[in-house]
Amino acid sequence: MEVLTNKYRALLRHTRVGFVRELNNKVNWNARAICIEGARGTGKSTLMLQHIKANLPLDRTLYLSLDDLYFKQHTLTDVAEMFYQQDGRHLFLDEVHKYPDWQREVKNLYDFKPDLQLVVSGSSILALQRSDADLSRRLLHYHLPELSLREFIALKEKVILPAFALDDLLQNHQAIVDEVKDALPSPLKFFREYLSYGAYPIFLEGEKDFAIRMNQLINVIIDYDLPEARPIEPGTQAKLKRLLYIISTAVPFTPNITNLARQVETSRSRLLEMLYLLEKAKLIYNLRSASFGISLMNKPEKIFLHNTSLIIALAEGQPNPGNLRETFFFTQLDGAGHRVTYPKTGDFLIDDRYTFEIGGKGKGNKQIAQNKNAFLVLDDIEYGSANRIPLWLFGFLY
Repeated sequence: MEVLTNKYRALLRHTRVGFVRELNNKVNWNARAICIEGARGTGKSTLMLQHIKANLPLDRTLYLSLDDLYFKQHTLTDVAEMFYQQDGRHLFLDEVHKYPDWQREVKNLYDFKPDLQLVVSGSSILALQRSDADLSRRLLHYHLPELSLREFIALKEKVILPAFALDDLLQNHQAIVDEVKDALPSPLKFFREYLSYGAYPIFLEGEKDFAIRMNQLINVIIDYDLPEARPIEPGTQAKLKRLLYIISTAVPFTPNITNLARQVETSRSRLLEMLYLLEKAKLIYNLRSASFGISLMNKPEKIFLHNTSLIIALAEGQPNPGNLRETFFFTQLDGAGHRVTYPKTGDFLIDDRYTFEIGGKGKGNKQIAQNKNAFLVLDDIEYGSANRIPLWLFGFLY
């Protein structure tokens, strides 16, 4: 127990609280049981440690990473019991999917220690989604997305700007641009940087090494996280990586499932399963029509990597500009909690209400001219007019 406490205190000493993710303001930190889900590398551990450092009594709080070798010989229940007997009341459990049968032990702690707060987190979305129904209804779930452009700027430049609601942005985008430019005279500069390496906080470890770290991240997710959640053969892992590369180098990707299966050297049904797995692992988006739900066998209308940093890492210096634009827009809207679906005309339908066409600054509105609540989202412009809105501005939704 003492060795775990020492590790926790050492981590806490090195935790900085100058910048915190937007999700921190949305979490009900007073709830009895909280689950923070998110892709690997988005900063879940840091979010938990920041909350502890800023808000909780250290002698009544314990942060544990359940992939610690300590748990090869000790149980979570025994550690929690010892902590509780020492008047501990706030237990933070990171990397829970690394601990066998974590669902049962966490459920028992919740049921038999009603004054013990539990906060759990894990990188494997698939493993967390497999938690049993009894536990899921006890946990208050939150999702930590990749960094927004606004958060990237705050983390990199220490410039804190407000987040704007979508309706406000659409109606008042010119005034909002003025507000942003008062604090940040060259937003397009930071937008270009974000496209290259801004989606994950790991860019702070070195921008030159970012592509290497991104490829390591992808390999860990495919080689270790996915097999922990689903039985996957080694040959399938290589095909998953090949599939990601194909998506990264394509124009906004409208898949022919039969041809794509042939490229990846697999069957059609197996390819659809692979797309489903990559979506759940937060490596891709499968854009579907609003009339179809997320299903293993539903063919997506378009496929995108989950953020532009993944494109840059995988495309080997040859990303398609249209792919970068649409991926950025998709990432920012989804990260802000909006429903993104495939429209009859245009590129994206948001919340079954707004239609968006994405393009360069010379793009016309021919494709959406007959649509109500339709907007052109344009790259390479700082200011918009009427229904023409700068693409970079959608990075300020969260």
